[in-house]
Amino acid sequence: MDLRVAIFDDNAKRREGLQLLIDSTEEMTFVGSWPDCRDVLRHIAECMPDVVLMDIDMPHVDGITGVVLIRKQFKDVKILMQTVFEDNEKIFDAILAGANGYLLKQTTPTKLIDGIIEVAQGGAPMTPVVAAKVLKLFAQRGGITSRAVDFHLTEREVEILGHLVDGYSYKMIAAKCGVSYATVNSHVSHIYEKLHVKNAASAVSIALREGLV
Repeated sequence: MDLRVAIFDDNAKRREGLQLLIDSTEEMTFVGSWPDCRDVLRHIAECMPDVVLMDIDMPHVDGITGVVLIRKQFKDVKILMQTVFEDNEKIFDAILAGANGYLLKQTTPTKLIDGIIEVAQGGAPMTPVVAAKVLKLFAQRGGITSRAVDFHLTEREVEILGHLVDGYSYKMIAAKCGVSYATVNSHVSHIYEKLHVKNAASAVSIALREGLV
């Protein structure tokens, strides 16, 4: 089954380049691109993407606002943020808004395709320099405590959360734990409920901040 990919980016040449990259990749289908997030809900409803490549800095309606809007109505759409900046606050805001991953625009085409596949499978891809900044940011915002806050996670849920922190996809977690994809999906849903989050990136952030794994 093809992954349906949509693009929001104010750079026309970059949109064209990303479209060519997606169209030339097996099992991926380009479904639309726009220069900002005006009418973002209508665009998503019309093209029904599996994954959205979302620029952060765009005129009129920016990417973080776009993520917030999408999350309200399309909870299953995966959103992969892209930016040329390593801005701490914007990284933090994008994750809290509900982004599933965060890559710098300098990421190579091969790694970008890998990121799209990973996020579609339930992973939370992050460029290493961004991941490092996220860790540092949460450390600055209250510290990573060695005492786990009691979120009533089961032993298996803690194990699976640890694999999410390590960047494993649902498929990889299933193989690692010797369970089915559906079982992993069920455990992750329970983890999200207990942590009061909507996506893997936010779950990973809380896990690191609270010392849960």
